[in-house]
This record gives sequence, structure tokens and C-alpha cells, in this order.
Amino acid sequence: MRDKRLTDMPKQLLRDQRGVSAPMMILIYLGLVVFSQAYMAERRASHVASIVADLIAQSDGTSKKDLDSAFWVGDIIMQPFAVNRLSIRVSSVTVDSRGVATVQWSRANGRNMAPRELRSRVDALPPDLISDGETLILGETEYRYQLLIPSALDKDITFRRRYFLLPRSEKQIVCPDC
Repeated sequence: MRDKRLTDMPKQLLRDQRGVSAPMMILIYLGLVVFSQAYMAERRASHVASIVADLIAQSDGTSKKDLDSAFWVGDIIMQPFAVNRLSIRVSSVTVDSRGVATVQWSRANGRNMAPRELRSRVDALPPDLISDGETLILGETEYRYQLLIPSALDKDITFRRRYFLLPRSEKQIVCPDC
């Protein structure tokens, strides 16, 4: 004869309400982990835009080699996230007497963003940031974040950031070989 406890166990498990919220708590926990990772990636990508632009704004002049070194610093800051998903671009922007902002030089790290075209117009500058004849350094990043659970969304989340910095020691940062 079978033990009554063994035959009644499935019924007892179905009636038992303890731990019924565990699956929901696990989903909430996993959601928080995914959100935290995405937030950290966004903050690092933003920090890269700021740091790279600041490195250039502090210099007396720059070159392709200097800019590539700044991009390398950006890659280090982005770790442990995938650096091949990080695009960085730095440009020098000058405003003319008509108030039109144009690109004097630009360089990108060769991933998803191309350098801005020389003398192309730069729109959406913050008002009263610079005036006639003044220059600023524009640092931009774009990071394509891939979720830890790829099936949750069909495509990556893209974080974009722009930083505008005034040159510190010179009126204009020149890049002769850019």
C-alpha cells in the first residue's frame, strides 16, 4: 500500500500559496538588472562625449594622432561594455558674422558616425553659447546598446549625446591634418 503522504503531495502543492509571487519577483529583479546595465552604458557613453571633447578643448592645437588617442581614452572609459558599438566624433565649430555655425574640422573614430563635412552647417547650438568669430569643440557619441535579453526587443537601443565646450587656452583649436 502506498504512503498516503506521497499521493496527497501533488494536491498539497497545488493548494500551497507560499512562494506564489516568486516568479513575479524574479521578473522584476531581471528587469532591474537590464535597466541598470542600460543606464550604466548610457552614462558611460555620455561621459565619453564629455571627456573626449574636454581633452581637445584643453589643448593648444590638435592632430589626427591626438584625436585618435582621445578616442582610445573613450574606449577605455566605455569598458566593460562593447567598445565596437561606440561611435565618437569631435568637431571644431565656428560662428560667422551672420550667426551661422559651420564646421572647421571634424574627425570620427570610424565606426557608425562619419566626420562632419567641412564648412557644413551645425544647427541646434544652445542659444548665446558663442558669438561672431568664436569657436567651440563639439563632442558627440552614439552607443548602440544591445539588451542582455535580445529577444525582449528586436533592435538595439541607441544612446546619443552632444557636448559643447569652449577652448580653454586658445581662441581656436586648429587641426592642420584633419
